[in-house]
Amino acid sequence: MSTPIQYPRIFQPLDLGFTQLPNRIVMGSMHTGLEEHPDGFRRMAAYFAERARGEAGLLITGGIAPHPSSTVPSGARLTTESEAEPHRQITEAVHREGGKICVQLLHTGRYAPTSDQVAPSAVQAPINPFLPRALETHEVDEQVQAFARAAGLAQQAGYDGVEIMGSEGYLINQFTARRTNHRDDAWGGSFAHRMRFPVEVVRRVRERVGPNFIIVFRHSVLDLVEGGNSFDEVAQIAQAVERAGATLLNTGIGWHEARIPTIATMVPRAGFTWATAKLREAVTIPVIASNRINMPDVAEAVLARGDADLVSMARPFLADSDWVTKARTGRVDEINTCIACNQACLDHTFTGRLNSCLVNPRACAETELNYPPTRHSRRIAVVGAGPAGLTCATLAADRGHQVVLIEASAEVGGQLNLAKRIPGKEEFHETLRYYRRRLEVTGVEVRLNTQAAAEDLIRDGFDAVVVATGVQPRSPGIGGLDHPKVVGYIEAIRNPERIGGRVAVMGAGGIGFDVADLLSHAGPATSLDPVAFAEEWGIDQTLGARGGIEGMTPRFAPSPREVWLLQRKDAKFGASLGKTTGWIHRMNLGKRGVRMLAGVEYLRVDDDGLWLKSERGESCLAVDQVVVCAGQEPMDLCSAALREAGIETHVIGGAERASELDAKRAIRQGAELAARL
Repeated sequence: MSTPIQYPRIFQPLDLGFTQLPNRIVMGSMHTGLEEHPDGFRRMAAYFAERARGEAGLLITGGIAPHPSSTVPSGARLTTESEAEPHRQITEAVHREGGKICVQLLHTGRYAPTSDQVAPSAVQAPINPFLPRALETHEVDEQVQAFARAAGLAQQAGYDGVEIMGSEGYLINQFTARRTNHRDDAWGGSFAHRMRFPVEVVRRVRERVGPNFIIVFRHSVLDLVEGGNSFDEVAQIAQAVERAGATLLNTGIGWHEARIPTIATMVPRAGFTWATAKLREAVTIPVIASNRINMPDVAEAVLARGDADLVSMARPFLADSDWVTKARTGRVDEINTCIACNQACLDHTFTGRLNSCLVNPRACAETELNYPPTRHSRRIAVVGAGPAGLTCATLAADRGHQVVLIEASAEVGGQLNLAKRIPGKEEFHETLRYYRRRLEVTGVEVRLNTQAAAEDLIRDGFDAVVVATGVQPRSPGIGGLDHPKVVGYIEAIRNPERIGGRVAVMGAGGIGFDVADLLSHAGPATSLDPVAFAEEWGIDQTLGARGGIEGMTPRFAPSPREVWLLQRKDAKFGASLGKTTGWIHRMNLGKRGVRMLAGVEYLRVDDDGLWLKSERGESCLAVDQVVVCAGQEPMDLCSAALREAGIETHVIGGAERASELDAKRAIRQGAELAARL
């Protein structure tokens, strides 16, 4: 007897006239870096096939350049038949699994990481060191033709359609907005001329591919930049693109240069679908919602409200390729939820590394990292139930090993239990839920409140022991650390209500930023409320403001405390934070009045406060509390004794090397070890 479908709107087919999508879930575009990898097409074929097998209704590839000027020389292109031919590996693999797939055609314009970039006008992007060259009039038509040629090549390679990237501040979006289009020819000036470029692209693509081919137009419904489009202009573009032949409208939120978070974990789930709902009223073709939709109940609610006809998720399919299957079969508690951390996906993309996923290191490594059933079941102890230990224990048990997970505390999760308490990091609750369920499904024996002494492990006769005991706080080695004013970061995060009104945070790594964020935060987390989030960041939910922000005033709640964030290095604060999220954390603390002092030496703590030394000499911060966030040290209490006794021993995660609270490395190490055991 099959399990009833709990989400009827998600699993309602969508008839496009010439083809039908089996459900309303789209795997959104995510450039992985495999596009340029020497063995990339074989690996992409496995990557997309696995997600088609997981029942995604429509898959969309990462961005592929339709013209040489839209990428660096080594970037992925679709400009010739020889470049199109390898794509057959992808399309054939997806079709064998019964899936449908579109290739995204993306011209980066002034975002291209090269000095040879082109754009509508010579207006430099604030996030790019290069000044673009303005396209000549005849070159604009050449770019339009390039999109049409690339679409024809995609059809030839077996794709079911294309997605034309017209949002996020890339070339097409640059043509439509007066912020970046200062032309005075037929492609600029009036709005009618500025919108001509996307309309011509869609029209010529449709002429090239015929009627029975999907054309998704990725449309910027909220630019979130000064000089962006008004909503009336957004609606006019959408209507014109529909008339030109688009099959579906996919909504994008925010340019890459916007100083408002749009997909990071502090953004509420489905936090922008109110804008998609307004766009849906302006057109008759199906509209796709995107951004921070990561669980079935969220997707179902978006569809139930009528905010969209389909829901797009990119990173959630990195986290779990079987997302749709698990939702359909009533196994939602087994979904490995995307936490929108960006640490292994977007941060990797924008630093030239292959994508993966913090919670699923197998993402984009489907041909490299696998967990086949073991031929010889072994009895394995995993000591420590943080992210490294949980990953290793559950994957090893899933392979057929008999695994005992031993944890000194009363709950699993390690320092993920601290992370979940930080405003904007509530998604770590989902990670903990996932691991708790995995322990049940894989049959791991869990021993909580148990200290794992080496002699006990030796006596129990385990075939192998995995030490994943994590980290312990490092002492800064100054006088007065036993003073009542001094607390560790663990105590501060667990009991922020006990922290006084004037606080010095010693250490500005990831933990220091988290502590400063928590202690400077007032009221409920806006990451849980789209309305409060929009008010906090100055977004006009009436859609009357140009770009969604012009004339709006952000409303950050003032900090309930005076907070100083200190670091010994005389360097940029938050240098170790993620490339795509670090600026958000710095901005958050700045708007709450957190004072950041770099290049200081910690001297001592006494009744007067925290004494510092800088180039200005000695001074004292008269604070009520000093929170120590001075780094971590490995906490490996038993591996040496185990090895001396001849026990096969492996050390992973923070126990192997302390590096902030690096869950990405810990989970990856746990997975890689489980694959080898």
